[in-house]
Amino acid sequence: MELIGSTALVVIDIQKGEVMGQEACGIPVMGGGAERHARSLEIVQAARAAGIPPIFIQEVHKRTLVDFGRELDGAETIHGLEGDEATELAEGFEPHPDEYLIRKRRYSAFFGTELEIVLKAYKAETLVLIGALTDVCVHYTFADAHQSDYHLRVVTDCVGGSSQEAHDASLRAMEYLQRDALVTSEETLAAFAAYAKEPAAA
Repeated sequence: MELIGSTALVVIDIQKGEVMGQEACGIPVMGGGAERHARSLEIVQAARAAGIPPIFIQEVHKRTLVDFGRELDGAETIHGLEGDEATELAEGFEPHPDEYLIRKRRYSAFFGTELEIVLKAYKAETLVLIGALTDVCVHYTFADAHQSDYHLRVVTDCVGGSSQEAHDASLRAMEYLQRDALVTSEETLAAFAAYAKEPAAA
């Protein structure tokens, strides 16, 4: 796994609802959420140790539903409401004081947020993506990042879809756009360890 230039880790919607079930979080999620969270937390900790900034993304909506737009036109019901336990970041994924938490109202982490400004501040060239949902928020964030010319790596065992079928199809679609995009957590941990040993760019 190659990390090209400065790298950032984008932690997309790793919220408590992923392990609470559809009734609690309002959206379908494939199984294995607790295991994905454990692997993802290891990735976050390795990124910090390597000097790779993690950027935390959280989907949040007003309880008035005023900011949902067209999000409820499909399979998803009301989700991500302010104050709901399911909307909170999963345990262990709280940003450090010098890290960014970006709240979004749409699927892509780029749409209507300050993410691009943050990535420019970090001079990021490669983005490593983990989180949920593979076929929704991860996919649309990937597409926007691809069109902004970032090199992308999606950690396939640290993302979960609305179903296994949707997860698999989304990964294939992302690989279609960037042939080196799909990586495992094992490969990512090794790449982060190597990144930490590289001399800092002048």
